[in-house]
Amino acid sequence: MKRLERMLAKRYLRARRGFISLTSWFAIIGMALGVATLILVTSLMNGIRADMTQRFIGIGGHVTIETAYAPFTEYESVKSSLANLAGITSITPKIEGQVMATYRGRALGALVVALPWDTLALRPLFMDALKAGDWAGPRDNEGVMVGHRLARSLGLAVGDEITLISPQGQATIAGLIPRMKSYPITGLLDFGMHAYDGSLIVMPFEEARVYFKHPNSISNLEVMVENPDTATAIAGEIRTTLGDEYRVSDWQQSNATVFQALLVQRNVMVVILTLIILVAAFNIISSLVMLVKEKRRDIAILRTMGASRGMIERIFLYAGFWIGMVGTVSGLVLGLVLAQNIDRLKRLVEAATGQEILVENIYFLSRLPTKTDPQEVMVILIASLVIALVAAIYPARQASRLDPVEVLRDD
Repeated sequence: MKRLERMLAKRYLRARRGFISLTSWFAIIGMALGVATLILVTSLMNGIRADMTQRFIGIGGHVTIETAYAPFTEYESVKSSLANLAGITSITPKIEGQVMATYRGRALGALVVALPWDTLALRPLFMDALKAGDWAGPRDNEGVMVGHRLARSLGLAVGDEITLISPQGQATIAGLIPRMKSYPITGLLDFGMHAYDGSLIVMPFEEARVYFKHPNSISNLEVMVENPDTATAIAGEIRTTLGDEYRVSDWQQSNATVFQALLVQRNVMVVILTLIILVAAFNIISSLVMLVKEKRRDIAILRTMGASRGMIERIFLYAGFWIGMVGTVSGLVLGLVLAQNIDRLKRLVEAATGQEILVENIYFLSRLPTKTDPQEVMVILIASLVIALVAAIYPARQASRLDPVEVLRDD
């Protein structure tokens, strides 16, 4: 009997005439678009979060240690006291400071970062960001590396000299004089994030000590851990070990605003796009209600031939499930294809419209990364099928409650 029920359900949905087949296709298309959009958005939000996490961690450390008040001079003893903590892979001294970068009358604020070369050379984000020139500056203490957007704003190129002005000036009898020094540019960097490309300057570590007057001190210690997700727990252990005279923060705390905004956006988008699937569910209801009205005579004949109410109900439940399954599978394929080719699609839309979709100085990123989570996709598929099945309950019960005598008498 179940085989017969499935056969009748498929036959009803394959009707070649009338409005029934058309509404079924609308329901399938609506379900497919809802599933595809939900998969695409979740993959996009996961990709953006993962990409931004990698970049934030690549520029800074997993955990940052600073002194609360005095200059950070005892950093070697701090490194020794943390050497036995589990999960830590490296502890690196770092010097950073705000400067004014100038060239031929143009001036912009910039952030100078300096790490020992043996540590910097092991950071893939820095090494892969080289756009022009080479790393001779930080490696050989011969110059600086500049973000390519900062260089473009100032009109700089490789080989030019950039002048850095530090607000921490020298006290003289004439007053406070800002420190100024010019450095040759040995390379341009492209991190793919406007915040860094438009403001970052990488300086040799020893030269930064001289420029920022840190002969025996540093700005902070960068701690790298085996698993970035455990950085918060390890930061807590470091606080316990060092005490209150040091400020300890992990990468999630340092960038809490950005990641909280991403989480809120993701949750809101998921809720909004789930409504598309719910709209498709109403299409399934309307399609099956129309199907029940069209097949009233067939239902009455089946009932007179001995079909039970349960059998009639299952026929239309199967019909609703088939609509949901075809729409869900189609949406799965479409969503995965779009997720894999979203950046190409973005370029096509920008070329067709002449408008830039992803403005880098607003959205941080210059491309659209995606990361599809199989568990999330599975949840979306199951939820879609359940919604389709629930949507079919009302029409199925209406069909099972038809009185065959009344139907045949009216006909």
